[in-house]
Amino acid sequence: MQTKVCGLSTAEQVKTCIKYSANFCGFILNYKKSHRFINYLIAEQLTKINKKNTAYVGVLVDPTVEELKTFSNLDFDYFQIYGDFNADQIAEIKSKYNKKIIMALQIKEEQDVLKYKTYKDVADIILFDSSGLHRSLSWNYKWIKVVPTSITKMLAGNISMDMLKNLKEITNIVDLSGALETDKVKDVIKIKNFLNKVELINDQN
Repeated sequence: MQTKVCGLSTAEQVKTCIKYSANFCGFILNYKKSHRFINYLIAEQLTKINKKNTAYVGVLVDPTVEELKTFSNLDFDYFQIYGDFNADQIAEIKSKYNKKIIMALQIKEEQDVLKYKTYKDVADIILFDSSGLHRSLSWNYKWIKVVPTSITKMLAGNISMDMLKNLKEITNIVDLSGALETDKVKDVIKIKNFLNKVELINDQN
């Protein structure tokens, strides 16, 4: 099981993720409603940190062409995209900006999981997330069991540390944000504990 820490905003947070081998670091680029939002200059500074084996993910909600163009200049490996895009549009974004794609699906009902079929041939990873965006909402993660193992699955939405062991069987990647915060600020101790715990879970099997 791989790990993503999302909503990073300081060099210390990013360096902690890299030191403890997070697979993905996520940055909120254009969604100002989120307390995790960072502006372009901060994103530029943070993505200049030597990421070693960690992938940098630019998180975009309903991105405009101008936003895609602007953020494609930074050292992101992936664009994580929320919004009403069809498969052709996602394929065009992927090709034009030379970024891998995490397509984020917001899950309210069990049938929402099936939206993955639209993007399965163009997205590199499908993120199954809650409908809350900046609000951490829970949903029934077991719904994604219907998704074929050929699809690389990322899971988010109010995931807590004590859930991690049970999630290994249903997802390839766990994406945590709120659970790693203290007073709405990423806590480097919580980040370290999360990454160490997943490593321990992986070592047990």
